[in-house]
Amino acid sequence: MSAEVDVRHLCKNYGNVTALRDLNLQIEAGEIFGLLGPNGAGKTTAVECVVGLRDADEGEILIGGSDIRRQSREAKQRIGVVLQSTALPDHLTPAEALTLFGSLYRRRAPVSVLLKRFGLTVQANTRFGSLSGGQRQRLALALAFVNQPSLVVLDEPTNGLDAHARRELHDDILRIKSEGHTVLITTHDLGEAERLCDRVAILDHGRVVVVGSPRELIARASGHHTIILQTDRAVDRDSLAKLAGVSKISGDGLIAHLSTNDSIRTIQALLPLLAGAQAELVDLHLRRASLEEVFLNLIENDPEKNTGNQPT
Repeated sequence: MSAEVDVRHLCKNYGNVTALRDLNLQIEAGEIFGLLGPNGAGKTTAVECVVGLRDADEGEILIGGSDIRRQSREAKQRIGVVLQSTALPDHLTPAEALTLFGSLYRRRAPVSVLLKRFGLTVQANTRFGSLSGGQRQRLALALAFVNQPSLVVLDEPTNGLDAHARRELHDDILRIKSEGHTVLITTHDLGEAERLCDRVAILDHGRVVVVGSPRELIARASGHHTIILQTDRAVDRDSLAKLAGVSKISGDGLIAHLSTNDSIRTIQALLPLLAGAQAELVDLHLRRASLEEVFLNLIENDPEKNTGNQPT
């Protein structure tokens, strides 16, 4: 596969605050690529630069081989964008909005096709102010597809949606990929990223901490497990914390969560400890690291976490 998006050495500053620092990303054609990171990591700034809404101070962004700055018109013809919120005049209908947006592009999809594709045929002539949150988000997707883009950029697309609308939007995103489109998505929802994305990049302080598929990142943390321990009486926390391999302990009373990088040694050391404390084992569960735990571990151990130079 070839790169649909090629970001090279991207830098962006707001006064004395660095939002992006030497950001490099390659997004392959036909994949769903997720940008993850805490608030202020630089995700939205990166997206705004990729779609041409904001100029970077340094670096280069190629969309399908076209430079977003020097060949802006050509590059933007390839892009469809759904931002965090879509605001249209309350009296405008989906059919009218799609017609209006379509007039801005040299290549456009038929309005009737878009309405059907995104489940808006019944609401075609309903005023925007009367649409539900899920219907507004589907309209935003339809508007992003007016120009039949090769790249679809979704900035926190499920933010504020209820569970049903979120599930429907997930199905829409997976269908977009199955049709051969490239998707760049930013999200705070780690479960969403794990379900949807082929690869993710975790950003912190305006730079990439790690890139890989959710499965690869979890596999890298395969040595990090959580032992969920339940006993019939409380066990001394200090003794649990000193067990071989344990790096962190949480929980109170009869249930303890032990983070370990060597689950076998931890369990081997645990059993004599329980016997000595005359505590009966009620339940023992071993859980692999999730993408969320990988994410939190990387961010917590970021050497620049406390530099105070926070991006936007």
